[in-house]
Amino acid sequence: MPSFREALATQRWDDHRYYHHSRINQTLHLFSAISFLAAYATCVVSPALAALVGWLLAMVSRQAGHFFFEPKGYDTVNGATHEHKEAIKVGYNLRRKTVLLAVWAVAPVLLWIDPTLFGAFRAQTGAADFLRRLGEVWLAVGTGGLLFRTAQLAFIKDPKTGLVWLTKILTDPFHDVQLYYKAPLHLLRGERLDPMMTERRA
Repeated sequence: MPSFREALATQRWDDHRYYHHSRINQTLHLFSAISFLAAYATCVVSPALAALVGWLLAMVSRQAGHFFFEPKGYDTVNGATHEHKEAIKVGYNLRRKTVLLAVWAVAPVLLWIDPTLFGAFRAQTGAADFLRRLGEVWLAVGTGGLLFRTAQLAFIKDPKTGLVWLTKILTDPFHDVQLYYKAPLHLLRGERLDPMMTERRA
């Protein structure tokens, strides 16, 4: 059985080599990582504001890279179809991400229709109050999404896989900065796809 650290390195490597070929996607992930780090720092002062930064800046840019810029055809580098990669994805594949993003998008609509969110909050007093509560709801959505997939992986695979994935997600911002800080430079040089010649680093 691989150690926790080895399993984490494997999940990180598979995530990079399977899902981050596009230099645009990598650049968006760099922006997303910096935004998430800002959200982490903000969380100490205001978790609701951190959630707004995390969802509106970090998550939107991150998922836009996957949905709109990452190649969906046959992956010659890894010898895998897009369908195969989606099927073996440890975390949130595009279908699961669509469900999560739908919940995220519906949240402000529900809060606008019912400012108390079915009795969960007191009546709002203004726009600032609405944004603070929206941040709290989005924080709950994000936390729930993480815990749900962690528990699901623990059930369908094993507890270590779930905990490794959770650790990977929470530390991705730090790791993505290390991986993709040169991506904008590659884009400026006209390189649209990463040749994926980098050797795996544990």
